[in-house]
Amino acid sequence: MRAFVLEENNWKNQKSTVPEVAILPWGATEAHNYHLPYGTDNYIARRLAEESARLAMNQGTSVTVLPTVCFGVNTGQPDILLDLNLNPSTQMMILKDVLTVLSRQGVKKFVILNAHGGNDFKQMIRELNLLFPGMLLTQCNWFKIPEPAGLFQDLGEHAGEVETSLMLHLFPELVLPLDEAGEGKAKKFRVRALNQGWAWAERKWSSVTTETGIGNPSGATAAKGAQFFAYLTETIATFLTELGASDLDDLYL
Repeated sequence: MRAFVLEENNWKNQKSTVPEVAILPWGATEAHNYHLPYGTDNYIARRLAEESARLAMNQGTSVTVLPTVCFGVNTGQPDILLDLNLNPSTQMMILKDVLTVLSRQGVKKFVILNAHGGNDFKQMIRELNLLFPGMLLTQCNWFKIPEPAGLFQDLGEHAGEVETSLMLHLFPELVLPLDEAGEGKAKKFRVRALNQGWAWAERKWSSVTTETGIGNPSGATAAKGAQFFAYLTETIATFLTELGASDLDDLYL
């Protein structure tokens, strides 16, 4: 039993311990090119949360990892078979219910560990801050943590070298041979501003990519995945440790 993983813990062990930080891994269920499983985001989110929590616990931070939410926002993929969608408004209600429990029971610091690019909790956190003023609500997008220089040839965006390397390290039995993967080529908008970052529109995924991947996975290896996983979890663990030690009445320099 890992006491910092709520699903594995028990009432006898947990009933007298209120964690300093609660982590909610949040992924998605969607196609990931031909070679990765639909649950890739969930597998990565869960393992990152668990290992980061373990490292933070070793540094003296009281952390609990909540069960992974396995559905994400996939509104741009309605025609891709079994890509399951959870609307942002539904996510908001889930968060509100979870935070109601945590707030009532004295947990003051909360992290959404997000593993899916279609999820964006920033505006939800803004609104929830007004409902739970005694808590510090945060999101952590692992895929926005800068990678070590020179580790990957093609950062890609979805089911490319980065995610494939992580899965080859964490769950190699779920990854098909890379010669069965698509190249991950993607089309861009014809409207220039939509490619420059200061204007935005949702992409229709099936019109952008033929095999649902964006980014070439051919350079992926388990060794790269192991190195990046260690880097990510150490980085996130430092964040959790600093968060756990923070004084909510004195957060700013």
